[in-house]
Amino acid sequence: MKRILMLLSLCALFCHTSCESKKEEKEEKTKFLVTSPLKKDTLITKEYVSQIRAISHIEIRALEKGYLQKIFVDEGQSVKKGQLMFQIMPVMYQAELQKAQAEASFAEIEYQNTSKLAQSNIVAPNELAMAKAKLNKAKAEVSLAQVHLGFTQIKAPFDGIMDHFQVRLGSLVDEGDLLTTLSDNSKMWVYFNVPEAEYLDYKTTQKKNNITKVKLQMANQQVFEYPGEVQTIEADFNNETGNIAFRATFPNPKGLLRHGETGNVIMAVPMKNALLIPQKATFEVLEKKYVYVLDKNNVIRSREITTAAELPHIYVVQKGLAETDKILLEGLRLVRENEKIETKFVEPQAALSQLELYAE
Repeated sequence: MKRILMLLSLCALFCHTSCESKKEEKEEKTKFLVTSPLKKDTLITKEYVSQIRAISHIEIRALEKGYLQKIFVDEGQSVKKGQLMFQIMPVMYQAELQKAQAEASFAEIEYQNTSKLAQSNIVAPNELAMAKAKLNKAKAEVSLAQVHLGFTQIKAPFDGIMDHFQVRLGSLVDEGDLLTTLSDNSKMWVYFNVPEAEYLDYKTTQKKNNITKVKLQMANQQVFEYPGEVQTIEADFNNETGNIAFRATFPNPKGLLRHGETGNVIMAVPMKNALLIPQKATFEVLEKKYVYVLDKNNVIRSREITTAAELPHIYVVQKGLAETDKILLEGLRLVRENEKIETKFVEPQAALSQLELYAE
């Protein structure tokens, strides 16, 4: 009988201990972690649609009228400064030069004869001066004819890459007709538009003589291997868009970038007093972001938020939250709207310490 009573006592004690243990475990599981937004100066990465331009991109036009006699280069070819590209038939201009040279020779002889007569006081000094002026005019005509003849040879003004031809061999071109374009792609100018608010943040946080480094994401989503530098900001805002144009310069030693390409400039933008929350504390409904906010009685209510930027595992909150708000950190799927919960507060810095935070 005693043995039976002892066994019953042990069973009751075991059951009581087990129930207490399960109760404590249940109470422990019902405590949810909560935290608050962290206010901190940080850097966010912004992408701006950009247009890529060669530092020199010019039109090559005919300087004289005539038939296109020779083409010495090909489309897409790299050329050197001074390299001959096009030859316009020079026959007429050669004839003009020969005529000018002949007239200059005649004026030279006439001047020499007049000079001898002037030395003998046979002619007046004025006649000698007129002969001299006539000779100078003839020499000027020679120089002008040489220039016109030189214009029939079109040479590269700088090292660059040829574009497609606008004319073909044998075409009759007039003065000013477009032949092709030439691009100097050794460096590229990349233009992108920045909103007014971000421009003001940039200017107020930029240190004197500090060059801002940027990256370029190309159309194939690859990041260009050479970083660029923001060197120029245009003078005026576009009143229609509220943007101002920045210009970044990128080295292009391998010639990968070409004039007219597009891409995205990636720039680190400083944000003062940014509100940071873990991404895992948010949920989405119809593409809108929400968090669970606790009131003073630990009752949870969903609240829509707007994010200004996204960092690895972190959102920068633009509106919807205050620094003093408490938000549910974990267990978002285990709670319901207007439910009162038991909580355990985690300091904002500790809540973010396990995340990849890039901030200053």
